[in-house]
Amino acid sequence: MSEAELYTQHKEVYLLSGLHTPQSLQYFEDFTFRHDDIIIVTYPKSGTTWMQEIVPLIMSGGDPASVESLHNWDRVPWLEIYSSCNLELEKRPSPRMFATHFQYKMMPRSFFEVKPKVIYVMRNPKDVFTSYLHYSKVASFLVNPGPQREFLQKFLDGKVLHGSWFDHIKGWLNAEDKDRIMYISYEEMITDLKDSVARIAQYLEKPLDAEVIEKIADRCLFENMKKNKMSNYSAVPSELMDRTKSEFLRKGITGDWKNQLTVAEAEYFDTVYKDKMKDVKYKFVWDQNELDEHTG
Repeated sequence: MSEAELYTQHKEVYLLSGLHTPQSLQYFEDFTFRHDDIIIVTYPKSGTTWMQEIVPLIMSGGDPASVESLHNWDRVPWLEIYSSCNLELEKRPSPRMFATHFQYKMMPRSFFEVKPKVIYVMRNPKDVFTSYLHYSKVASFLVNPGPQREFLQKFLDGKVLHGSWFDHIKGWLNAEDKDRIMYISYEEMITDLKDSVARIAQYLEKPLDAEVIEKIADRCLFENMKKNKMSNYSAVPSELMDRTKSEFLRKGITGDWKNQLTVAEAEYFDTVYKDKMKDVKYKFVWDQNELDEHTG
């Protein structure tokens, strides 16, 4: 099916028509945040599910019941989708945990007034593209990606679900009040998950001893988290997600783009990246020398 059949446009960004209804988008616009709310913000395929596992475990002091009793979309709900309208989020005790794929410019008024805590997770865009490509082949509610070169162009042009990776990341990197935003990369978490968990806990002002941090990190290793039926999306009906083609939690590695992109596609990606990110001074933590050169 085409973009016109599956997607709607909201603030010039493609969203899923079935998930992002007029009612849910209005709910999002009217949502009242609290100062101690925790918002996990990501561009799709950048480590959202991983963070939806880590943060609840930190906030529960390592108690696994926090991630074994609720599906991740209920324990850390997406504020912009229709199901959140029925979760009575205003009655949840503080600190509440939420997730969003929305760009900075799309956040509601209350977000800017109240200034809740934000954890912004970034990932090497070539790996984001690779994961997005595989996911688009599995999920029936996404537009079929078609030939790889065509989907790559759509991705680089921002003509995919949730819009441009470049707009998303630049908007959040240029956000006001950066002291309330923790920036962390997928690659940092892969390299040293225990250190990442410790830094997230410190940012959330949730003191944990070394043993608890180690247990959380071990539980959140990709191969262990993948076994959690509350987190691996195995509950999603097969007609919506064909896991015979690929699992939702697929590889959980860095650098898989090298197995996906041709040399010409990778070079073209670098050219577009260099142009779109030329004014970005942030030093990204990912292991691509050519991209590091561009961000200098």
